[in-house]
Amino acid sequence: MAAAQEHLADSADETPIPFRQAVEALRAARLRPEIEIDPTPAPKRLAPFAYALEAAVVEHASGPGDEDRDLADGRLVLLHQPAGHEAWQGTFRVVTLARAELEPEMGADPLLPEVSWSWLTGALEARGVRYGEASGTVTRAGSYYFGGLSAREPATQIEIRASWTPAEGPGGVPDMAAHLSAWCDLLCQVAGLPPAAPDPSPRGGVVPLPQRRGPHPR
Repeated sequence: MAAAQEHLADSADETPIPFRQAVEALRAARLRPEIEIDPTPAPKRLAPFAYALEAAVVEHASGPGDEDRDLADGRLVLLHQPAGHEAWQGTFRVVTLARAELEPEMGADPLLPEVSWSWLTGALEARGVRYGEASGTVTRAGSYYFGGLSAREPATQIEIRASWTPAEGPGGVPDMAAHLSAWCDLLCQVAGLPPAAPDPSPRGGVVPLPQRRGPHPR
């Protein structure tokens, strides 16, 4: 069963077809070039079948002496319980994490938690995906430096943890390419990237969201 949780099983007899199709949609999704994404081991106790991805929003080096910088990163896990799950109100569940450092003025905004949650719901709505039973937390943490690190400016980090039940389409398969694209929109938003030009395809590009802040230095 562990093989089915961490990766697609080799045999269709071991892995439900809807789950296999949902994972294939994740693998086929087209994302904006700043997103780097890779499979990662999935949790083994949350559902009989799970598939996980980790992603980062990367600012690529502009010169020979520069280095790439991660502006935001996160994790997306797709869970599947073929028999259905009462708390999910469905057979699939998406569990996500997105985090980034913020500019000082943004980190001090008292409305930051509400605004950050609206970035997630706005991204899902902008993609036109159907979902339910959404829940999550927004955590803001400050870092202050002392001693040998006292020259560094204070930093604020934000972490958005969320989960929702994707609506199932034909054959009981949710449109996971659209859900992944919406989550990547959120990552780009917390990273401070300017909106990208919209792609007419619901499976590619990034739908512009209201820009809340600019890129932050790292």
